[in-house]
Amino acid sequence: MKLQGILPFARTLLASAVGEGDIAVDATCGNGNDTLFLARLVGKDGHVFGFDIQIEAIAATNHKLEVNNCRQNVTLFHASHAELKNYIPDTMKGKIKGAVFNLGYLPGGNKTIVTKGDSTISAIESLLELMGKEAVIVLVIYHGHEQGKVERDEVMAYVKSLDQQAVHVLQYGFINQKNNPPFIVAIEKR
Repeated sequence: MKLQGILPFARTLLASAVGEGDIAVDATCGNGNDTLFLARLVGKDGHVFGFDIQIEAIAATNHKLEVNNCRQNVTLFHASHAELKNYIPDTMKGKIKGAVFNLGYLPGGNKTIVTKGDSTISAIESLLELMGKEAVIVLVIYHGHEQGKVERDEVMAYVKSLDQQAVHVLQYGFINQKNNPPFIVAIEKR
């Protein structure tokens, strides 16, 4: 297949914005895959801030980072991404180059604990304040469950309302797949 799948395309977008020595955010650590990816992108001179409301996700992410020898440049917070502004130091303002969200529930975890539109929108607003020019936010939207549909609609209404003079907003996804395939919304700060 010539077209990139959702997760590879999310990583392509992140890699286009985040490099050696940069600062990045994983707003939903989950099982640690994106945190590890970002840690490798920023290298030993950069830093990643990771957030998750589930202690199991923080533990899984911590383990993944340790076994891949990438723990030294990551700070993990057992907290909602809606609170990221309270945790990321003020000295980082304007220096964050990329952020990623995987919306929905923790794969293999409790499916009743899900991300919600209001906290995701709050986190996006905070990141847009903290990020530098040409920084990218990548949201992978999983909407195959009831709350996922609600969050999808809230997030989509919000991103469609963003000022095109301040940000570019892209939607990427396969439209002929069954069972509510995930899709990407990417926001680039202008």
